[in-house]
Amino acid sequence: MRIFKILGSVPLLSAIAGCVVGPTYQVPTPTMSSKAVLPEFQSKLPMTMATDRGTTDLTRWWSQFDDPLMAELVTAVEASNPTLAQALARIAQARANATSSGSVLYPSPAANASSIRSKSFSSDTAFIATGNSATFDASWEIDLFGGKRKAIDAADARLAASNADWYGTKVSLAAEVGSTLVNYRACEATATILAQDLTSREQTAQLTALKIKAGFTALADGALINASTADARQKLIAQRAECDLDVKALVALTDIPEPTLRTKLGASDRLPQPCSIVVDGIPAQTISQRPDIATAERTLAAVSADINVVQADRYPKISLMGSIGGVGVLRYDGQNSRSNTWSFGPSISLPLFDGGRRRAAVDLAQARYDEAYAGYQLKVRRAVREIEEALVRLDAAARREVDAVAAARNYESYYRAIDDKFKAGSGSLLELEDARRTFLATQQTVIRVQRDHINAWIALYKGLGGGWQQDASPSAVPAAVSQSNRS
Repeated sequence: MRIFKILGSVPLLSAIAGCVVGPTYQVPTPTMSSKAVLPEFQSKLPMTMATDRGTTDLTRWWSQFDDPLMAELVTAVEASNPTLAQALARIAQARANATSSGSVLYPSPAANASSIRSKSFSSDTAFIATGNSATFDASWEIDLFGGKRKAIDAADARLAASNADWYGTKVSLAAEVGSTLVNYRACEATATILAQDLTSREQTAQLTALKIKAGFTALADGALINASTADARQKLIAQRAECDLDVKALVALTDIPEPTLRTKLGASDRLPQPCSIVVDGIPAQTISQRPDIATAERTLAAVSADINVVQADRYPKISLMGSIGGVGVLRYDGQNSRSNTWSFGPSISLPLFDGGRRRAAVDLAQARYDEAYAGYQLKVRRAVREIEEALVRLDAAARREVDAVAAARNYESYYRAIDDKFKAGSGSLLELEDARRTFLATQQTVIRVQRDHINAWIALYKGLGGGWQQDASPSAVPAAVSQSNRS
């Protein structure tokens, strides 16, 4: 009868277990609205941004560029970059932790068996006996105050945060590859201009040397053009070094051998240009489509659940424990004995005094929540800022490019005229160098503006989250990642 009374109390305990102590988590409202993106740019965005023409698939934004190498490099990064492999490993860890956390809601059965042979002495008699035992034990801690359920919620939230972080890593790496490729193309274009300028200065130096020799110009002009030529040469060397650094960066990102990569890069010398870009959700959906915001929010949910866990630890714990077993003893004289045992009943643990340890654990969890909350708000502000800055740069570069090209074209006409005048013997070298310097600067400005324009597009794609959705996650950890642990 006693065991039936105990079993009859289980539904009551289960009903009590429905309560949860601690705070109730709600997704926070950003202190800076995602609608804070500068409204004046809505009317200034290119026509290709109009939402009535469809939406570009931001999950593969790099395919919108007319340079196939960009897509190839992004694919290489996704296949072999260690940073992405780390993100996948973190997902595997979070998934394992979530599975482990979920197991605490169930009973913990265990089977034990043993066989012991012993020998004892009494006067001149030796007693030999063999003892065999087998037991089946089970225990179940009832989740009275929701601590275990909240531990599961925390683990699930951290798994979701890891998934979002993985996608955010993909977006960042793709943007880094795209920007590095654009920077390399711009660097090479600048190097080409500097090489042409060096050739022009060398020709001017030769002509000046002939004029000096013939007595038509002063020695100072020779010193001026020689200094100008040497300066142009060192600038070209420095520029080519910068291009080499971009190549090294691409090698590190993609793991493509440098000779192979240089061959691929040499197939084109044009800056990659986006085509038919249509972006929806600027700025209304900014918050919901950024993986870093989702990571911060899920992390916040996890640390909120941690408060519930440590809060529940301050309350009594009730467990149900049971055991069924049998013990048999066989002596050398053929005698044997056998006994069967069972036990079942509740166990209660009451926290009485811990020197403030549990209270401090709650305070610690609350402080971590406050830190995560501030981090979430900071992420939101940075998200809005990134999109605003991308729009500012995009708008400015689009308006500057026309004027920069016009300035370069007119300064080139002026430089050509002065150069022809100098070669005819009626112009001054100082005037020629000044015209050359201005023309060279405007050429480089055109390249920088075009580079900034394209990079602003890439920054905008990154700012919009790269097409991330709530259910975006890797289906499984690649074999290459798990295999690396065995090698």
